Amino acid sequence: MSGLDKIKSQILEDANAAAAERIARAKEEADAIVAKAEEEVAAESEKNAQRTEEKVKNYAERIESACDMQRRKALLNAKQGMITDVLDKAYERVLTLPADKYFAMVLNILAQYAQPEEGVMYFNKADLARLPEGFEAEVEKIAKSKGGSLTISNETKEKDGGFVLVYGGIEENCTIGAMFSARRDEWSDMVQKVLF
Repeated sequence: MSGLDKIKSQILEDANAAAAERIARAKEEADAIVAKAEEEVAAESEKNAQRTEEKVKNYAERIESACDMQRRKALLNAKQGMITDVLDKAYERVLTLPADKYFAMVLNILAQYAQPEEGVMYFNKADLARLPEGFEAEVEKIAKSKGGSLTISNETKEKDGGFVLVYGGIEENCTIGAMFSARRDEWSDMVQKVLF
């Protein structure tokens, strides 16, 4: 081998060694970059998994809360329905009481609302037709005890039951419907305590 071939061979060997060294360094750097990228991807995946888990947990809590609210709302509606049903049945029972009990109740209501002046008492057509014997005397007795006077009108007011008092053009609605409306909240509370 000539000197020139040796030099060429030496240069080629040096170049190959340098290239192999650079390739080895580049491979190490590439491996380091890939390893770092894999770590970053794994860390980001972990963060995404945690965020997803938190989102799923929050969503599940919201769903559970919404279901609980719907359940409570349905329960409340059911309770209110039962209370309304009880009060509606009580209202119907009052309207259909036997005459003696019904008119005794009317006299009790009258005792609360009679005024110390002259007035007129109106009934609906059905109640006016079934006034018991001696009822007018009982009405007048209650009115006198309050310092007033009441007459029962032959004219009727189309109301559900009970009566309307008129003193000097001012009406006092003492119908069963008005009594139930005025005390509905109070009675609803009472029914709720009994039922629940």
